[in-house]
Amino acid sequence: MIGLLKRAIAHYAKTTGRGTSLYKKFCKPDGYQWAEHMARWGGLHSIGKGVWINLGCNITDPGMLRVGDNVGLSDCTIFGHDGIVHMLNARNGTKLDSVGGVDIRSNSFVGHGAIVMQGVTIGPDSVVAAGAVVLRDVPPGVVVGGNPARVICTMETLVKNVEERCAAYPWIDLIQQRKGVYDPELEPKLKAMRTEYFFGEQANG
Repeated sequence: MIGLLKRAIAHYAKTTGRGTSLYKKFCKPDGYQWAEHMARWGGLHSIGKGVWINLGCNITDPGMLRVGDNVGLSDCTIFGHDGIVHMLNARNGTKLDSVGGVDIRSNSFVGHGAIVMQGVTIGPDSVVAAGAVVLRDVPPGVVVGGNPARVICTMETLVKNVEERCAAYPWIDLIQQRKGVYDPELEPKLKAMRTEYFFGEQANG
């Protein structure tokens, strides 16, 4: 019965654009499903293929966001405006505006807790580390982090570092057998091997 209700809610949200909050709360779509929903009903300027958007991603001005192909957005915040302008207008009797499009180009990733301000271009082929505050454009092919965000390394260095770590993992052969991002047949074994590797003890549950 619950499964039927979830499917009905998902169908209603996907076909009408209504009931989005129920869809998020009860159906808990994965990042790819949520990106598809946002592409159709979220009011984004444009969105490419293979995009992943976490449910916790906060896009304050969807119409000011353009997303390329194979982009991942974690629980980050993306601004298309600067709210200070309202205070300035009231204080100074002015009529100012402060907005800017955010352009996240293909093969880029924005990490958990990162903040991207208006008028910024990211990538292509770039990573914004968790917690970074991005005030300026992120060049192609780099990793940035910190507040304000600065270049940490190149994507080539990042890939090399990840590959070196993976080579030491005793479960890397299971990863190579994995079917998709989550494989229910392999996950319990992966969990047990990771727990033993990092903590020297068996996983609970």
